[in-house]
Amino acid sequence: MKDYCVDFSNYLINKKSVSANTLDSYIRDVTHFLLFLDTKGLDNPYSVDADFMNGYVANLTESKKSNATITRNIASIRCFYQYLIINNMTESNPAKAIKLEKSVKKLPQILSGKEIELLLSQPDTKELKGCRDKAMLELLYATGIRSSELIDLNVQDINIHTGTLNCNNGKMERIIPVYPTAVTAISDYILRARSLIITPEGGQALFTNLNGRRLTRQGFWKIVKGYAEQAGIVKEITPHTLRHSFALHLLENGAELKDIQLMLGHADISSTQVYVHLLNDHFKEVYNNCHPRAKLG
Repeated sequence: MKDYCVDFSNYLINKKSVSANTLDSYIRDVTHFLLFLDTKGLDNPYSVDADFMNGYVANLTESKKSNATITRNIASIRCFYQYLIINNMTESNPAKAIKLEKSVKKLPQILSGKEIELLLSQPDTKELKGCRDKAMLELLYATGIRSSELIDLNVQDINIHTGTLNCNNGKMERIIPVYPTAVTAISDYILRARSLIITPEGGQALFTNLNGRRLTRQGFWKIVKGYAEQAGIVKEITPHTLRHSFALHLLENGAELKDIQLMLGHADISSTQVYVHLLNDHFKEVYNNCHPRAKLG
């Protein structure tokens, strides 16, 4: 089957300005869909109708895909057909006819202050790896940036003297304060460890793997998971957990929602408002556990 994904990828990047994570998801979903067409003897996506799409959804369900994964797949395919329509390759979007049950959106996992301290204390800063890992974890919790933004940072993006980070993800540039402990950890890493790890292939990358090349998202994800297990934290933790914890802890301590929105780089404040719901749930839990009369009756 013709390779549609190269041009579709260019469309997502240049016309839709999607994030790296969204790009990966959409291309993966559409590639899976095109392979499914191939197994059904179809050499192009133009003759697909709503009945075929329902069959595809049934196939995903039989493969034990979650409702959230199926919903994302259909969203990816809808976008793919929009691209085909815009480029006059087809006239209809069969994925639009698919009605899916709305899945209950899980609220993000949050670490307590004690769990944050426990996680941040795990790296052995006497070692090069631990020195680097301490700097990464401290910076992630200090600023709430995305893991993709963290690995894209260059040395010049951190200003040790002013204690600020310049984060530019291609859509939005923001200057974020960095607390002193994190500044110290990053300064220690740059002065003591980075020069011993970096190779010419690493260029100006702030954080690299131990082979001296820019760290990957998968590599950083494994680092966070490893320290979470080492700390004995039973919650399901990803790098994004530190971003969520950063936001909620700021809100708990009196930060304005608009300021948190700017630091997180949310284009729409509705994305930031999820932390208000989290905060309300947290206060309910504290109330129910601590109020002397909450458990009566």
